[in-house]
Amino acid sequence: MKRGCRIRDGLFSVFAIANNLSHGRIGLAVSKKVALRAVDRNRIKRHVRESFRSHQENLAGLDVVVMANPAAKQSAPPALRDSLNQHWERIIRQCRKS
Repeated sequence: MKRGCRIRDGLFSVFAIANNLSHGRIGLAVSKKVALRAVDRNRIKRHVRESFRSHQENLAGLDVVVMANPAAKQSAPPALRDSLNQHWERIIRQCRKS
């Protein structure tokens, strides 16, 4: 995570680094500090996974780790989706250069 690029906002911190594969991989970190209940943590993870799947062809060749911030628990699904879409666009622009 130190060698790749990092992008943050109020909802998520996203780390990305190039891999030597033809497909992208995702890692998720949603701690109990973010959401105490497992239901809330799993809801956040579902939104992240679905967003990653919809952008997977553009994120091919990257390893991505998404860490949720506490504000993600109270956010509505459209806000989560918009935040993640911005992250994917910035990753595609910035991290491909590395």
